[in-house]
Amino acid sequence: MVFGMIPSQRLRSVPGLAALLCLLAVPGYAADKAAPRNIVFFLIDDLRHDVFGFAGHPFIETPNIDALAAEGARFRNAFVTTSLCSPARASFLTGQYMHRHGVVDNANLMRPGTVTFPTLLRERGYETAFIGKWHMGGSSDAPRPGFDHWVSFRGQGTYAPGKEPLNIDGKKVPRTKYMTDELSDHAENWLRRRTGEKPFLLYLSHKGVHGLYDPAPRHRDRYRDRKFTPPETMADTPENRAGRPMWALNQRNSWHGVDFPYYGRSGQTVAEMYRHYCEMILSIDDSVGRVREALRETGREHDTLIVFTSDGGHLWGEHGLIDKRCAYEESIRIPLLLHAPGFIPAGLQIDALVANIDLAATLIELAGAKIPRTMDGRSLLGLLNGKAAALDWRDSLLYEYYWEPSFPMTPTTFALLTDRYKLIQYHGVWDTDELYDLRDDPRETRNLIHDPAQQKRVAAMRRRLKETDGLSLSLGFKRSHGNNLRNPKGAAPAEFPPSMFRSAPQN
Repeated sequence: MVFGMIPSQRLRSVPGLAALLCLLAVPGYAADKAAPRNIVFFLIDDLRHDVFGFAGHPFIETPNIDALAAEGARFRNAFVTTSLCSPARASFLTGQYMHRHGVVDNANLMRPGTVTFPTLLRERGYETAFIGKWHMGGSSDAPRPGFDHWVSFRGQGTYAPGKEPLNIDGKKVPRTKYMTDELSDHAENWLRRRTGEKPFLLYLSHKGVHGLYDPAPRHRDRYRDRKFTPPETMADTPENRAGRPMWALNQRNSWHGVDFPYYGRSGQTVAEMYRHYCEMILSIDDSVGRVREALRETGREHDTLIVFTSDGGHLWGEHGLIDKRCAYEESIRIPLLLHAPGFIPAGLQIDALVANIDLAATLIELAGAKIPRTMDGRSLLGLLNGKAAALDWRDSLLYEYYWEPSFPMTPTTFALLTDRYKLIQYHGVWDTDELYDLRDDPRETRNLIHDPAQQKRVAAMRRRLKETDGLSLSLGFKRSHGNNLRNPKGAAPAEFPPSMFRSAPQN
């Protein structure tokens, strides 16, 4: 993997001016046309960066998502700064790291008065709609500031219709369809029935493809006979255990591990879960196609920016793990596609180091508003002219995750990503940290944290990590013992690594 390495410094531009200049500089941009006025934001749950036809997946069929990539820009090194539903979603909305916005787990509500990009767009005259999974505070489905129209549900929701209704502008409405299809209905209908000339923001936040894995009936078992190839690091071998932290070895036999996945509640093997996961992506692809068709039929295709991304990745056996949360590549990498016909060149691929915190600033600048200095992210519009090296872009990125009482198998984690290296530093556990050379070891198999040749780099990266102001803690409330069970037939507890042993002096 290759990150775009450019000197780091925060830039603040004249509202709208930099966006216009950058757009006009891109080959294929029309100099006589304004930037796209409207925004459709697809946020998918737990969607990996590599489960698409355009990414070379061996069997999945994603023609509508593939078209977004072929006709627009693909950011090949996009990450979440926290790979967990609520913190990541808050970061998309606020443009802030988790330690700043304070949504540190899936139970926390966003602080009253928090500035979000939909609020700022609404102040600029945008008509705004939120449809789908909010998931900040599991008991709440109340409307959130910044949206004129609201279709949502409490917590995670369910894929099949049940007792839990939708909340549509404050009214409880019974569910009728498979969740992805029902949310797509509401999005499509809102686009078609809009009147007036206001620019709009449609924020379509899908429950899919979060576990447990339940495809739409029309897609179930389409990939039953497709082969699941376990990743090389899934095998419980001495080679895969070498240098791995004890917490990761122990997590193998847990709710989030391949030896005891979800405590067997799904009744499926990891391979079966993965195939259903891929089948669920088919309804997401259908949703993209339906929304694009509604834009075409309403004459909005050529003045709308489409953003397609995810709130986190997902491990499928890598290092013996499932789920996300940790700082390994499969957990923190996300797809990020930007599509705007006539403005973003078709097939543009960008390698700069970008993150979910950058989307708020991007959309605010696109709307011609001023980017608040409280935002940690930066607008991506300047990268779209193909001259990223001329910009003062970041050369490192902070990742943070706070230990959750409900899922005690993953420790508090801080990581620093650069163009080549990743330092992962743990807090509150008696364990080893990690350093990976991602150019030579993209699968993160060789922990270099104790390599004598890397000690200057480790010390320098630790200092840079401290300088991010990210090493702060605001932990959530402990409600129970959490999912702390183990399978007696699974992997044995990990042992301390040899690097932690020293001979004691003789008395």
